[in-house]
Amino acid sequence: MALSEEVKQEIQQAYRDVLTGKSVKARYGQRLMIAEIARYLGDITADDGLRTSPPATCVVEAGTGTGKTLGYLVAAIPIARALGKTLVISTATVALQDQIVHKDLPDLKKHTGMDFSWTLAKGRGRYLCMSRLEARLHDEGVGDSDTMPLFLLDEPRDDEPGTRAFFEDMLGRYGSREWDGDRDHWPSQIPDETWRQVTTDHRQCTNRHCSYFDSCAFFDARKELDDADVVVANHDLVLADLALGGGAILPEPENAIFIFDEAHHLPDKALSHFAASVPVNSTRQWLKQLSQALAKIPPFLAPGTLAAKTVDKISTAARELDIVLAEVYGEAEQNTSWEFSEERRSAQWRYPEGQLPDTLAELAFTAQTATAALVRQLGVLADELQKAFDERKEHDVDRETADAWYPVIGSFHSRSEDQLRLWVAWCEKPPEPQEDKPVTSPPPARWAVRQRWDHAEDITFYSSPVLADNLLYARLWSRAYGAVLTSATLTALGRFDRLRSRAGLPEATRYMVVPSSFRYAEMATVEVPAMPAMPTDDAFGDALVKRLPDLWAGDKATLVLFTSRRQMLSVRDALAPEHPDLIITQDDMAKGEVLRQHCQRVDAGRPSVLFGVASFAEGIDLPGHYLGHVIITRLPFAVPDDPIDASLAEWVTSRGGNPFMEITVPDASVRLVQAVGRLLRTESDTGRVTILDRRIVARRYGQLLLDALPPFRRLIER
Repeated sequence: MALSEEVKQEIQQAYRDVLTGKSVKARYGQRLMIAEIARYLGDITADDGLRTSPPATCVVEAGTGTGKTLGYLVAAIPIARALGKTLVISTATVALQDQIVHKDLPDLKKHTGMDFSWTLAKGRGRYLCMSRLEARLHDEGVGDSDTMPLFLLDEPRDDEPGTRAFFEDMLGRYGSREWDGDRDHWPSQIPDETWRQVTTDHRQCTNRHCSYFDSCAFFDARKELDDADVVVANHDLVLADLALGGGAILPEPENAIFIFDEAHHLPDKALSHFAASVPVNSTRQWLKQLSQALAKIPPFLAPGTLAAKTVDKISTAARELDIVLAEVYGEAEQNTSWEFSEERRSAQWRYPEGQLPDTLAELAFTAQTATAALVRQLGVLADELQKAFDERKEHDVDRETADAWYPVIGSFHSRSEDQLRLWVAWCEKPPEPQEDKPVTSPPPARWAVRQRWDHAEDITFYSSPVLADNLLYARLWSRAYGAVLTSATLTALGRFDRLRSRAGLPEATRYMVVPSSFRYAEMATVEVPAMPAMPTDDAFGDALVKRLPDLWAGDKATLVLFTSRRQMLSVRDALAPEHPDLIITQDDMAKGEVLRQHCQRVDAGRPSVLFGVASFAEGIDLPGHYLGHVIITRLPFAVPDDPIDASLAEWVTSRGGNPFMEITVPDASVRLVQAVGRLLRTESDTGRVTILDRRIVARRYGQLLLDALPPFRRLIER
């Protein structure tokens, strides 16, 4: 639809109002971003609410200081409401999610005349299941009861949290509405082992048939979601919803406008979401647990019924699968060239071009057939149990048995489906090239990891797409009414090619780089000092130990970034005795506490040096005097043994490309820009970036990496 004058006026007035209300000046980049998003959404054509124009997204790279959150909210909320679409804002981090829900949206509503509602969307696993809590309390202290099978699979050990008193407190707070059943709103952190006992997933939930449906925390939250104009989610939840067909948790893509903030994470999130794995020995142990559970159910089922017969079929399928898995394990153990290092008790083997050895491929097909049989029979039993919840008809299974056993069978069914995904992926044949249609996507990455512990070992098989392009295009871009992708780092080496290929963006996509409001050359320098060793030299660690104290001398707040945790710790161990109460590493305590202690030292007028690895190169915000110097010890090239990256490099090579220049360098550029981005967070910040990796000036690709950084003043020692 072309934007009506009324909607244009609403956007312009809202922007003026929020600037006045917050006493801030308009930013040129922010205005450009608002206009581009509004134009993009206005250019979409639709018939009866469904998009008729070709799939297209809007990609906006907007650096720190642009105010991109306000930009996309002001542009998209009035248009989404005019179209009758839900605005789904998806982030990669909880911190940004919380900021949008608790600060940005309330601020926008407070300072403008816009009338809109919003809610935070979370998966079912973040909410209390009252049915499971009641069963856990009933089970507490009962011992090995045949009537309470619900926690057969996750009995807590005596030394784990989750006492009866804890669960009673949980019940009391939820019953009195002091707590809303949201895990994140509980006053203290609930350990995963404890939480798993009182939550559920879509396979175990009986939905409207549950006696607690009317007071269910998850469905209460869902009611808000259905009515909200703006839904704040995260990339994982969006992908989980798409995997379920779209519209299962969030609004259907056709009825939604998506804003992906921190969009540079989306392709990798999609890869991990659509990957699959099976730990072979752990699965065999799980099959034993299934057999133990099945041995307890016959007394509750009438002989000769479909449910009773199905239990026997499940037992048979489980035994047959166990035999196959034993063969698979033996084949992989004996006929794989495992190489264990002294420090690591694990070894990895990647199957080149995704091709499995013939014997293993045959066994994978047998495992797929056997797992599919188990999935099918567990599904039949789950259906039979679910029928008991319909009180309008008579059934072979009584309601009490269904209440107790449906979640257990649902859990087994869900896990067996996860296992089937791996075997299906392992048995898929890569597309063959044809004369008129070359293969445009790489084959899947397939690999195995063998781990050894003191008293056990296992082999885990993995499969993953190498690119998320086709997945995202088919499930998201081709269906969504509209989608905006934004982040401070969407280009690599000044181009959008990397994002376009990895995210499968449609041909009609629009791209924009918003100019920064930062005066980079006045605010900061990037320095490359002389170093006696390259990062590839054995002497580089010693060189860091000698050089770092001189570099941070005189600075109040320094962040030193490493690409290796081992090197970070060895440098810390060498320097800490001579510099007591100065260095904090990100491993010393929880992330929030590390940052709090750092800021506390700086506020007290004491110098502080933070040591961090990858997560501190992107996910921290230390404005003003809390950070004045970022030291990058080495260029952030990817770990060479990552099987997905190795598979992609193999494919690029097979097509005559140069994987180092096409993949490794652009990826490093994105990470380097993110790391450098820690320094300047507001327009008044100043400081310096020091890069100790001389490859940035000594290698041909170094100039590309330097030129992709913000235009700081450069101080390079020759």
